[in-house]
Amino acid sequence: MWWGAAVLAVREVLRRVPAAQIAAIGLSGQMHGSVLLPESARGNGGKAGAESAPLRAALLWNDQRTALECEDIERALGGREETVRLVGNAALTGFTLPKILWVRKHEPQVYERIAGICLPKDFVALRLTGEFATDVGDASGTLLFDPSKRNWSDRACQRLGVDPALLPPVHESATPIGKITAWAAGVTGLREGTPVIIGSGDNMTSAVGAGVARGGMVAAALGTSGVIIAHADEPAADVGDRHRLGKVAGRTHSMCSATGAWCITGCMLSAGGSLKWCRDVLAPGVSYDELMREAASVPAGSGGLIFLPYLTGERCPHPDPLARGGWIGLTSRHTRGHLVRSVIEGVSFAMGQIMEIVRSLGVDAARVRVGGGGARSALWRQMLADVLACPVATTNTEEGPAYGAAILSSVGVGRWNTVSEACDAMVAEGEVAEPDAAAGARYGKSREVFGQLYGDLCERFPKMAEIEKG
Repeated sequence: MWWGAAVLAVREVLRRVPAAQIAAIGLSGQMHGSVLLPESARGNGGKAGAESAPLRAALLWNDQRTALECEDIERALGGREETVRLVGNAALTGFTLPKILWVRKHEPQVYERIAGICLPKDFVALRLTGEFATDVGDASGTLLFDPSKRNWSDRACQRLGVDPALLPPVHESATPIGKITAWAAGVTGLREGTPVIIGSGDNMTSAVGAGVARGGMVAAALGTSGVIIAHADEPAADVGDRHRLGKVAGRTHSMCSATGAWCITGCMLSAGGSLKWCRDVLAPGVSYDELMREAASVPAGSGGLIFLPYLTGERCPHPDPLARGGWIGLTSRHTRGHLVRSVIEGVSFAMGQIMEIVRSLGVDAARVRVGGGGARSALWRQMLADVLACPVATTNTEEGPAYGAAILSSVGVGRWNTVSEACDAMVAEGEVAEPDAAAGARYGKSREVFGQLYGDLCERFPKMAEIEKG
């Protein structure tokens, strides 16, 4: 399906742009997905055919079947903290390695035939070029890669019994890994010999697309989920800190960035998703602009109303799939404007918690470039600036990962010498919200209460989940 969609998309582009004008192909894709290849797929130059199709449907980033495999991984690697030290991340169900182990346990007849394991964009690269390859960013999301060494982890492979020969050669993200083959040219309409740059996962290319390519810069996405992606000059593993629930490691992810450095990423699961849920339930048919006007009429702190945005569990700052959301502090004085404002405040406070973790790792986080649907709201951008205590800017593009892949491809063919140079030339800031210290202080008590409520309620969440199932 990915290959078919890529072919259709390319052919649509070629109706508007002659193939001869295309200097290079850049790649990006969803991370963590496991594409399991037979020997024929690696040996036939990537050509499509029944005999070279993947061995099964890919298990995607959002597949939750691998909880037991995650426990096995952390046990084999010496615990959660040691796992984070070794591969930069805790063992989460979304990552690639747990899916490989699940297939080995439940589908041994498939596992025995695996000749190659790659990520979604790498499968498209194989079809375009015949080359089996990946990049340091996508590889960082497998749990088989050592981000600090920018190479596969022999120790992780050995302890988990994964043959390193199944893994693709790994490249920096702006590296040309091959050229469009005659077969791929015939299928897509692209010019044979056009260079293909390996690119990276969607988070890494999203940061590049926002121009986040040097120290002090952070990309923030206010989409369905909320993501913080901070540039780091050195790898910085989150081995956790002490609080009432014990030591929690791996709340943020340490990965190789597409710029030749590293990135620290934290993801909350329901950011813009919380606002969408609020509108769907409380005000179906009412525009977001109208709801934002109502929210803007309410003072900071929402009259003591706090919203916990854990509508689909949580990943960061609380790795807890059983976490539950809610309004705390409702009174008869609260209006719909209070409810809406408390939602965007709750999401902003959670993003602030992620930023606190990033800064605690020694990462400079001085300026944010924001994207996603929530970034269209001036109220929300200003709120983020006040909560994060740094300027928050929009950019001149909303293409995100696709634009980042294009920037990387321009570096790969020599249009620019470095990714940061290309970003400076191709990305510009738009509107900038400067932090207001007085406004930030007005959120102080609300943020304090917000920060305490998860710890107050988390022991009740499993019982709530039992009631929900019943």
